[in-house]
Amino acid sequence: MARYHVGLLLAGAPGNSARMHVVVTGAAGFIGSHTSERLVAAGHRVTGLDVFDGYLYPAEIKRGNATELAKLERFAMVEGNFCDPATVAKVIDESVDVVCHLGALAGVRPSLAEPLRYLRTNIEGTGVIIERMRALGNQRLVFASSSSVYGAKSGVAEAFREDDPCLTPASPYAATKRMNELQLSAYRDLFGLGVFALRFFTVYGPRQRPDMAIPKFTHAISNGRPITLFGDGESRRDYTFIDDIVSGTVAAIEKVAPGGYDIVNLGGTKTISLIELVRIIEGVIGKKATIEWQPDQPGDVPITYANIDRARALLRYEPTTRPEQGIARYWSWLQARSK
Repeated sequence: MARYHVGLLLAGAPGNSARMHVVVTGAAGFIGSHTSERLVAAGHRVTGLDVFDGYLYPAEIKRGNATELAKLERFAMVEGNFCDPATVAKVIDESVDVVCHLGALAGVRPSLAEPLRYLRTNIEGTGVIIERMRALGNQRLVFASSSSVYGAKSGVAEAFREDDPCLTPASPYAATKRMNELQLSAYRDLFGLGVFALRFFTVYGPRQRPDMAIPKFTHAISNGRPITLFGDGESRRDYTFIDDIVSGTVAAIEKVAPGGYDIVNLGGTKTISLIELVRIIEGVIGKKATIEWQPDQPGDVPITYANIDRARALLRYEPTTRPEQGIARYWSWLQARSK
């Protein structure tokens, strides 16, 4: 188990906005690295845990994120698997105030190929974490769920609400996230675990996984290569910029309390179609896309659309970045990296 950096460690202090010791799983990933940075900037001490696997994209990308995080005071990175009880016992100790569990096997389409791998990681791994928390009496957890739990809704005019029963997830990945929510609800009822389960809606921005639509389309269009669109181009997503997601996540970390259980949508509140997304990218880059059309893919859903009334009320969450702005910021970041 490798440790990248241990900076100045501040004593964790309980309380909503006091300096705390927060464990972030998946800390070298896209959302995890941004969340860790924001927590440190807010004065908290952060211990990150990441396995640095190359399952969905090259592990070197995560290691690059870890290298930048290692420059921060009050941050330490541990390499290890949260499915391993011994590793989790070393990372989550008596000094930890809140666990922010962002680590998971993500991806709708890959989960169709290896559903058992998703079950082991997302269900058993989360079980290892909350069992360690139960053993220590640690009762404050923020969990990354997903808008995919809502399943395939067609012709939806109203935004998705958290009180939807979510009985028809459209992929093994989505099913594991809904199972996680129920798993955590049981631990609240039985053991007093306090939970914010955050349903993220199509997060994008700097450091995003390269297999996702915006990075793939941006790279291809800028280099004059064709892009592949599935379906008729009218599927719609509620794209949410990373800075907005992190604001909601950090607010949840600072507010979560023992014995509470809240499922909260974190979205951008504006849906755009797949073809609209391509047109925005074209406008930002200044090049036209060459499109190759393919049939719909199993597991894909026609729309995601967040009602964020609960997030506003509980977390004072208010997304501020429109897709046109966020994609322009992503493009600027990408260009800066290539220099």
